[in-house]
Amino acid sequence: MSKRDYYEVLGVEKSASPDEIKRAYRKLARQYHPDVNKEDPNAEEKFKEVKEAYEVLSDENKRARYDQYGHQDPTQGMGGGFDGAGFGDFGGFGDIFDMFFGGNGGRRGPQRGADLEYELAVAFEEAAFGTEEEIEIPRTEMCSTCGGSGAKPGTKVETCAVCHGTGEQQTTVNTPFGRMVNRKVCSACRGSGKHISVPCADCHGTGRRRVRRAVKVKVPAGVDTGTTLRIPGAGESSPNGGQPGDLHIVIRVRPHDIFEREGTNVYVNYPLTYVQAALGDEVEVPTLDGAVKLRIPEGTQTGTSFRLRGKGIVRLGSSQRGDQHVRVQVITPTHLTDKQRELLRELGRELGEHTSEQTRTFIERMKSAILGDS
Repeated sequence: MSKRDYYEVLGVEKSASPDEIKRAYRKLARQYHPDVNKEDPNAEEKFKEVKEAYEVLSDENKRARYDQYGHQDPTQGMGGGFDGAGFGDFGGFGDIFDMFFGGNGGRRGPQRGADLEYELAVAFEEAAFGTEEEIEIPRTEMCSTCGGSGAKPGTKVETCAVCHGTGEQQTTVNTPFGRMVNRKVCSACRGSGKHISVPCADCHGTGRRRVRRAVKVKVPAGVDTGTTLRIPGAGESSPNGGQPGDLHIVIRVRPHDIFEREGTNVYVNYPLTYVQAALGDEVEVPTLDGAVKLRIPEGTQTGTSFRLRGKGIVRLGSSQRGDQHVRVQVITPTHLTDKQRELLRELGRELGEHTSEQTRTFIERMKSAILGDS
């Protein structure tokens, strides 16, 4: 079956930047990771496909060759391309190209472990003032039973008898250019250079185990949805003695029942009675720091906004805080008693002349706007 285009696999354009490619990979890797998507029988294959595409497109040199040759990269072997088959499947000529283009041969040096990503939901107040959370991360670590050797405790790890510990198998090929050395990964030890006669029962000879590890996360004040925190060394362990990967914590802030947020500013809608709005009042308004008193002036209209300086959210990495904006909503009274209705009618009669003048002015302006000047 032919391979899908790597850009199609990650769902990005060919002009995508390295950051766009990285974001697309993280999203898809989290979606198809076998530990997360256990119900999809094809999740593991999709995860491998996404990982393979990212390994090529995230490497500047590999991406350039892929853009030029596609999957059939001649520097990687005839017909093999980026799938790793190489010329070794056709008589061993892949290593001729290794000699000219710098192939690695069998065993590779220590590799850095893969990065992990975790979405952490925090409360509105926790995002505003900071918090500390303890989470559990599924990750691969060195097997504590065998110390990472892969061998059952008390037994020895032997040198591979086929490659003698080099991790490579070499043959000499006669070509029109002379005698060439063909190198390929040892088929017996798969490049490790070791042979385990009695595998560890806990890791089955791999030297690594899947565990759930508790990690403490310090969430600084001012984070918002989408903020990413990096914890160095808390990602996957290296498969061969290199540095572990990092853990990336992506913040999601839960919505609040009262407060809304825009940047470092906080907004709250405050209901006022008709009497409070008309006569003015002093009210208690909720803030992130607790209730504060706010003076409502006489004749306040619905939609009026008052600013409380320094009552917003701290700017991430700074001590400076935004403001809180209090938006007034005048509530029309309902379920009135007969006496209340009569009092409002009387008030209406008292305000009638002034109100009528305002109404007539508004109607005249509306007519002018609709019909235009005659």
